[in-house]
Amino acid sequence: MAVTGRAAIVTGGSSGIGLAIARMLGEEGYSLTISARRPDKLEAAAGELSAAGYTVQQVAGDVAEEAVVRKVLDAHRERYGRLDVLVNNAGIGIGAPVADISTKRLDIQLGVNLRSIVLFYRDGIEMLRTAGAEHGNALVVNTASIAGKSGQAWLSVYSATKHGVVGFTQAMNKELAADGIKSCALCPAFVDTPMTDFAKASVPAEEMIQPRDIAEGVRLLLRLSPACVIPELVFERRGGEL
Repeated sequence: MAVTGRAAIVTGGSSGIGLAIARMLGEEGYSLTISARRPDKLEAAAGELSAAGYTVQQVAGDVAEEAVVRKVLDAHRERYGRLDVLVNNAGIGIGAPVADISTKRLDIQLGVNLRSIVLFYRDGIEMLRTAGAEHGNALVVNTASIAGKSGQAWLSVYSATKHGVVGFTQAMNKELAADGIKSCALCPAFVDTPMTDFAKASVPAEEMIQPRDIAEGVRLLLRLSPACVIPELVFERRGGEL
């Protein structure tokens, strides 16, 4: 049965994994705030969710910027007044051999993939604690990667940020357990999204994990009792690591 009166934030919610999770949360009765960098794609996603009958608002911006993190949280707080599920899904991967890593691209990945997650926890913690005190099942989902379990050549910076996501998630479970707040790191191999277009010449889209697979993993997390925590979910492709 769908819950009522609960609310969720999904970053990177305009396509791929984020949109699939937002759609699932709408099905489960959550009111939504979705965020993404490109206003045009975000508006289209919000329109799709609204047309499906879900309550949704959109806040465009780059979550690598502290002011945008606060903007998303402030808009969510003003409209819904509570935060039961936070999905830190925004991410970017820029491949390069180590000798060719540019400082700008290094900072972009650190900012979006890791720093933004810390900021969302920090600035959203009071709403999460309120939800945790109410029902013991406040949930933060952090999109990592299978590259966060095993470092990958050429994707070294991306791998490092995703290892950081896994480690930070572990730390948050230890720190926030008494507050009724759970955290889970999602660690998928290649998922059929625009982010993996670079790999589709060697790994066809139909052989990749589907965004709905990830969303169903998150649906599982929503079903758990307050006593049960799943600290990470690893999604592997059949027959291949990546």
